[in-house]
Amino acid sequence: MTSVNPLNEKVSMNNPMNNMSSGSADVVANRMHPMSNATTGHHINPLNVQTNPHSVVKPVSHDMIPASVVPAAHHTTPINPRTSNLAARPPHRRGDHHMFLTSDDNAMMKHIVETHIPDGRDFDVKPLVHIIEDIVHRATPIAGHVHEAKVQAHLEALEEKAPHSGLTEILNYLAYPIHRIGMELISKCANKEDAHSTTMSLLHSLTTYAWDTKVAITFAAFAQQYGEFGLLVHQYTTNPLAKSVAIIMELPEIMTRQDVLKQKFDAIHDLIDKMLDVTKCIIEFRDVQTSHSQHVITQELEMLINTAHISTAAYWTMRAAVMCAAMILNLIAIGHEQISSTSEAWELSSLTHKLANILDHLRKVLNLCHQKIEEKRQHDAFEALLRLLRTPHIDNMKILSILIHSRDDQLPLFDGTHKRRVSLDVLRRKHVLLLISDLDIAPEELFILHHMYAESKTQPNRPESNYEVVWIPVVDKRLTPWTEAKQMKFEEVQASMPWYSVAHPSMIDPAVIRCIKEVWGFKKKPQLVVLDPQGKEANDNAYHMLWIWGSLAFPFTKTRETALWKEQTWNIELLADSIDQNVFTWISEGKCICLYGGEDIEWIRSFTSATRAVANAARVPLEMLYVGKKNPKERVRKNSSIIQIENLSHVVQDQTLIWFFWERLESMWHSRTQQDIPGETDPILQEIVTILSYDGSDLGWAVFSRGLAEMTRGKGDLIVQVMKEFDRWREEVSDITTFVPALDRQLRDLHSPHHCTRLILPSTTGHVPERVVCAECSRPMEKFIMYRCCTD
Repeated sequence: MTSVNPLNEKVSMNNPMNNMSSGSADVVANRMHPMSNATTGHHINPLNVQTNPHSVVKPVSHDMIPASVVPAAHHTTPINPRTSNLAARPPHRRGDHHMFLTSDDNAMMKHIVETHIPDGRDFDVKPLVHIIEDIVHRATPIAGHVHEAKVQAHLEALEEKAPHSGLTEILNYLAYPIHRIGMELISKCANKEDAHSTTMSLLHSLTTYAWDTKVAITFAAFAQQYGEFGLLVHQYTTNPLAKSVAIIMELPEIMTRQDVLKQKFDAIHDLIDKMLDVTKCIIEFRDVQTSHSQHVITQELEMLINTAHISTAAYWTMRAAVMCAAMILNLIAIGHEQISSTSEAWELSSLTHKLANILDHLRKVLNLCHQKIEEKRQHDAFEALLRLLRTPHIDNMKILSILIHSRDDQLPLFDGTHKRRVSLDVLRRKHVLLLISDLDIAPEELFILHHMYAESKTQPNRPESNYEVVWIPVVDKRLTPWTEAKQMKFEEVQASMPWYSVAHPSMIDPAVIRCIKEVWGFKKKPQLVVLDPQGKEANDNAYHMLWIWGSLAFPFTKTRETALWKEQTWNIELLADSIDQNVFTWISEGKCICLYGGEDIEWIRSFTSATRAVANAARVPLEMLYVGKKNPKERVRKNSSIIQIENLSHVVQDQTLIWFFWERLESMWHSRTQQDIPGETDPILQEIVTILSYDGSDLGWAVFSRGLAEMTRGKGDLIVQVMKEFDRWREEVSDITTFVPALDRQLRDLHSPHHCTRLILPSTTGHVPERVVCAECSRPMEKFIMYRCCTD
């Protein structure tokens, strides 16, 4: 008999007459190294050989090995698996050779696909794969320390998984095909068929099954053989029956070479790991195509799935099972010669590398598929949400259950007052204010909201108290992963809120987050979206209304906002509101009130001294209140302390209320600019812009008012100049009623046409009009982008 190198020959391996010459009795007798060349005796390193779809995994005759076999360590010439006569073939250039192999592989894969004629049956083979995984990891006969650790880790992971309930049902259908494929594996190896032919034969036998089922059946057939061998190895030293069977198989003698066997079984173990991973990926592709059938599979997704080349992955995984099965059977059949062979370990290593590359490609395509499916799901959910928001409802429950999606019947809300989980029913047929923010909501905002919410609940029977607040934390996990630090931050913010909040940010679906950003315009600054008792959107942001009028803005609709502005005039009560309770007392007493701000303590000393002197000289009851600057820093705190120590004026005691004064003024600007009133003819808007522009400068400023009557204001340098020149206009002040008008005339007379007015608004405030007019000259202001870092 002539031995043929399977890496060099195709024709003889595919000719069944060549396999009949030796007969089945030669299985044990023939013990030639499967990776040696019968003609030259040279040993071929499979790592240096192109992956060959026709490589042989069969026992061949031992007595045909030349006595002087020397491994050819430097034999690195790629061998064409389709060439039957290498000597007669001219050498190829590198590029031509690569093209030839690619075309060859394509032809082979075409034949593989032609074997696939599925009958439409769909089996969930995951329970079967779970059992396969358990078998192959428990059955490893011999493993090094590294692999022992891997096996233990796998087993621990498997034990944590709940057993699959569908195993019995799936075996009712697949037990016989598994047994039949197992017998075919034994038969093909006994008849010395090569791995490719055997794999193709299995594909023909399994032609009507889906790709994942073909792989699972083949894998299960190998796992059964591998498990039986492992069971015998583990028990032959302690079980008399196992010992007798092992003696017949010469197993004790074989196991004496554990040092060599470790290398082989480590290679098998590595390959099995990759086989499992690829199998799971193939099953996952099957799930993608079936479980998402309710979402129409788009042409783009179908094309993407096709790029995974599932048939290729299935072929190589089944072929790996054939290789592993042949190695186990050969070990039993030809004993020590098979143990001494290192070529099979190399070939298994090469196949492991092949499957690793396939696995990497499958996972990349699978990730893209999941991404496309999620995008489609989110798009559909977003469109459904928009339709739902436009549809009339009996109550607000349907809308709220979509916006706040509870899973596994969990209570979706956290009651901040009673510190417990509650259902959405607490919001039924109520006005609901959705407080939308990220986790970095400012403590000052929470303090003011807390105060307003508590005030509204002191008289729960009032109509304006019939609303609830629900915090919706916007955390897009697709952009920023959820961490333990974020969980702690969320719990900290949630614990500080007396109103309701979403129990966990994961209950906010990405489609809802998209709606919040694209429809309701959320960027960074918190906003309040109002839903009426029927769940209809009444206002996409009532934050400014609440800041300006508190609960008086109920029910927080655009219509109510317009009505409140129509009733409003510019006066000290609108400007100061409740930043200091003394203001209301001074108003009721009819005193002159001065609000002033700035950071320059020297100007503050000069201004308060000169103003106090004028008030005393004119016998005008005057109260002054320092309101600092927006975003009060350490300098404002120091100024407040100095003012109190030197008794220069009153100060706002709480720094949060200073912050609120300026935030509320900004809210007035935003709310007023959305009214249908031209800015050039809107006196309230002009006054708001003027005071905001004062804060944008580095100079001081002041506003004077007599109770709720006349008002005037001016920049710091002009006011100090006017006060120091009081003797010049003293005659115009006869009593308290003439003081503010006289001061206003003086400031207007000194007004210079040359000015530089700055209106600074944060970029996160939401709506910013394209056109803003200057409060000084009514000309359109230029718009700039400013970056600021203020560390005080």
